[in-house]
Amino acid sequence: MKIAFVGKGGSGKTTLSSLFIRHLAATGAPVIAVDADINQHLGPALGLDEAEAAALPALGDRLPLIKEYLRGTNARITSATEMIKTTPPGEGSRLLRVREDNPVYDACARPVELDGDVVRLLVTGPFTDADLGVACYHSKTGAVELCLNHLVDGQGEYVVVDMTAGSDSFASGMFTRFDITFLVVEPTRKGVSVYRQYKEYARDFGVVLKVVGNKVQGQDDLDFLRAEVGDDLLVTVGHSDWVRALEKGRPPRFALLEDINRRALHRLRTAVDATYELRDWERYTRQMVHFHLKNAQSWGNERTGADLAAQIDPSFVLGESAVAAV
Repeated sequence: MKIAFVGKGGSGKTTLSSLFIRHLAATGAPVIAVDADINQHLGPALGLDEAEAAALPALGDRLPLIKEYLRGTNARITSATEMIKTTPPGEGSRLLRVREDNPVYDACARPVELDGDVVRLLVTGPFTDADLGVACYHSKTGAVELCLNHLVDGQGEYVVVDMTAGSDSFASGMFTRFDITFLVVEPTRKGVSVYRQYKEYARDFGVVLKVVGNKVQGQDDLDFLRAEVGDDLLVTVGHSDWVRALEKGRPPRFALLEDINRRALHRLRTAVDATYELRDWERYTRQMVHFHLKNAQSWGNERTGADLAAQIDPSFVLGESAVAAV
């Protein structure tokens, strides 16, 4: 199951995504954690110190390796340089799976231990001096989109992505790559405005969107969120001494997380698992093709040196049947 955490800057999306990752790992579920924000905070939220977080290998720096592996023997893609972030898989392409070892994970993923449980962590990587003034952050997050386009996950397997702040993820098709999106909203007008913007953008794409109210301090905050987001409000989270200790670099054992917050995380997982039966592989593949064609029109053949539309295999559906075929 693919899960996105989004929200405005400072809403607490990284903290909540890290808590959810810990919650899943504590049950023994296989988890891949992805920091898709160039402001790299997920590693520290999972307990890494600054040096460990800075040493994480960046997906954006390893795009040639990622493209070459995912291309496989796909005859529609004659070289890895022709692949862009929206390139869909086709016959001969390699797919990524949660429970496997492969060259992409070997180069880009690092195990993170959480109270004896282990998750794989992938990061886009921050801006470097070479990027300043000449690149936008989508050049980094494109590696995440490419991997998600080629990732097949099953029931009881989890890929949790901490996304960029605000509605920036709509600058690509990545917002359609998830089974469910948790929008972290503070009980403020600014927090609600991001919710309205996100819901409007996602309206025509079948995005399953649920609101997680954060920093809720009382009944007035709860009433405000209920009035503003209605049935999209799934659960609320308030103050946590456990999180405060984590932010000071002294996280207690996760088993000591407050019961009320543990129940909130359980609600999130229940909502995630309920989306499994809603999976529509044909729609998922159709949206992948839609955004790839938009890129083809935007970039143009002279920019890429390739016919991007020719990369699409009309007979390929990324689903259960594709796993056996590829």
